[in-house]
Amino acid sequence: MRNKILAANWKMNLTLPEVELWVKKFNGFNWQSDTKEVRVYPSALFIPMLQNNFSHVGAQNFYYEPSGAFTGELSIEQLSSVGISSVLIGHSERRELFHEDNAFITQKVKAAADKNLSFILCCGENLAQREGKTHLHFIEQQLKSALSSFDRSKLSLLCIAYEPIWAIGTGLHANAAQITEMHAFIRSLLLELFGSDASSVPVLYGGSVNPENAASIFSCPEVAGALVGGASLDPHVFHQLWEQL
Repeated sequence: MRNKILAANWKMNLTLPEVELWVKKFNGFNWQSDTKEVRVYPSALFIPMLQNNFSHVGAQNFYYEPSGAFTGELSIEQLSSVGISSVLIGHSERRELFHEDNAFITQKVKAAADKNLSFILCCGENLAQREGKTHLHFIEQQLKSALSSFDRSKLSLLCIAYEPIWAIGTGLHANAAQITEMHAFIRSLLLELFGSDASSVPVLYGGSVNPENAASIFSCPEVAGALVGGASLDPHVFHQLWEQL
């Protein structure tokens, strides 16, 4: 049985003093579990200092080439050298703000898989696609493109995060019926692509998860945890989510 995952995506938030305070507050709570795991995805410059405090520290972003003249970018080799456990790929903000298209995301998936590095592959639709009832087709395109050359022998590296774009940072969240539909669709798509082994791939939900809606979200079939943005910036709130997972 796969463990449930609560992943904190800090995005471009927290300064060094704030990170130090976050860690101190985090360590004041009980996070022990045999069935759940915590992951933290900080800004890259804080990764080394967090290694002593967390068993799973990941990177929010990377470039798919191993090295070269790519000013401002970080390679998997560089990130691995400071001890990351996984990376995020295809987050909606990378797609929308930094124009990472499906072809680019596919390159990143290949690079992570080639290095046997675990990754969370994000997918999600905008409000127009949801209202136009093209959301399932859109997610299918995203996932089939990203996983087009992915080898099923490496399924243990893969985690999916469904994040409806219209629910990120808006205070809105998909209702139980919408979440159940999409997670069931993603599971069926994974099984179609990779066979029964894909039943072990965790599928997370992301999109304005908070202590008030967490219980209903986590009770939806196939929801194996959450990729949490704003609610992860306060360890007390983040721990409330952990207790409900």
